[in-house]
Amino acid sequence: MISTRGRYALRVMIDIGLNQDDGFVPMKEVAQRQGLSLKYLEQILPALTKNGLVQGMHGKGGGYRLTRKPEDYRIGEILRLTEKDLAPVSCLAEGAAKCDRMPKCKTIAFWKGLNEVTNEYLDSKTLLDLMEE
Repeated sequence: MISTRGRYALRVMIDIGLNQDDGFVPMKEVAQRQGLSLKYLEQILPALTKNGLVQGMHGKGGGYRLTRKPEDYRIGEILRLTEKDLAPVSCLAEGAAKCDRMPKCKTIAFWKGLNEVTNEYLDSKTLLDLMEE
């Protein structure tokens, strides 16, 4: 399940993309438009900034803006950053300990398939796609 962190990150990025024509978008305005807690957004934005998805500027006229065109962001990229892992089961999570049961596991092919389909779908959608919906 995608957490509020991932869902809010998408909403923030969409809002910034839709409103950055005038320059940097103040987070206070994003929080108001989206009905989100500014405090919570202040926890999400450092990860987006640190990983180069948005650029921030402090002071008068400050705020955030996208570092790329909306069509150059994959939804999977944003969610993997905010969620850390989108694997449907713990044994497929990045950095998971090797499961001794995997060679005999009757369900691992199913979980791998689900993981592949999920990531392909998320990577097939762009920020622009969500902005246009």
